Amino acid sequence: MQIIGLGAMIITPLIGNMSDQYGRKALLTLPMTISIIPLVILAYSRTTNFFYAYFVLRTLTAMASDGSINCLALAYLADNIPERQRASAFGILAGVGSAAFVSGTLTARFLSTASTFQVAAVVSILAAVYMRVFLEESLPNGHGLRQPILKGEPDDIKYDDDRVQNTSQAFKRIPSIGDLICLMRSSVTFSQATVVSLFNSLADGGILATLLYFLKARFHFNKNQFADLMLILGVAGTISQLLFMPILAPVIGEQKLLSIGLLMGCTNMFFNSMAWSVWVPYACTVFSIFTVFVQPSLRSIVSKQVGPNEQLHLYSSRISQHFSFC
Repeated sequence: MQIIGLGAMIITPLIGNMSDQYGRKALLTLPMTISIIPLVILAYSRTTNFFYAYFVLRTLTAMASDGSINCLALAYLADNIPERQRASAFGILAGVGSAAFVSGTLTARFLSTASTFQVAAVVSILAAVYMRVFLEESLPNGHGLRQPILKGEPDDIKYDDDRVQNTSQAFKRIPSIGDLICLMRSSVTFSQATVVSLFNSLADGGILATLLYFLKARFHFNKNQFADLMLILGVAGTISQLLFMPILAPVIGEQKLLSIGLLMGCTNMFFNSMAWSVWVPYACTVFSIFTVFVQPSLRSIVSKQVGPNEQLHLYSSRISQHFSFC
């Protein structure tokens, strides 16, 4: 996971910058296609040699796919959704992801090991085909809603038919340390959101890394109980993001949703840390109805600080990379 996270921090900005030149759909094709390869390997055979091949390829392909697919999807929404509707749209996108997680977990319970990987490979192929056939291309229109915060030299970009020049330009525009510092200083709202995202990601990473060990040591949880707990969390998050967030976001705003989500997240960690009975972790899953508000709200808040050309810089450079780093 650490290797994948470090690789994603390098590759995701590169893919994001190239999508500004060639479009979101064109660049989304790459990570969605290469992510199929490891699944096909295990769908074919699960012997030791094939497993090692899967492990190596999964590590390499995840560097380019795990972060970039989510970032490109968020940028695609930001390109096509008005500001007032972005919080709801980001919440629905996250809810669909949670629903897919729940559906996959439930389906795996009724399939053999061999069939699980075969079905996963087929579904991944169908997702890539669906994206290529039905998704319309999206290119930033060049007229930002705000002043660009990662602005190159005035004569950097020349729009012509020279594909080599465009590719070179995409590589040159990878955010540097100076760009990131400028990005932090350009907007108080963005810098505050970055700090919130960083500490929230650290907290989430810490609780995920320790909670399962704590429950196993304290209440002798087994893998089935862990799976049940994850399913309950997934169902609660799906319902909240698909139903509640689209209703609440236009009424009370992203800032209040963010505050509610952070408060409920702290409460959830507090009760889990002092769980006195086996039912407490299950009861704490109710807080996930509110904690899932955090990331869609953050993404909506910061996306309003930049124009269409900076959406991928935003997601690939800072907010989403905190997950890889933490």
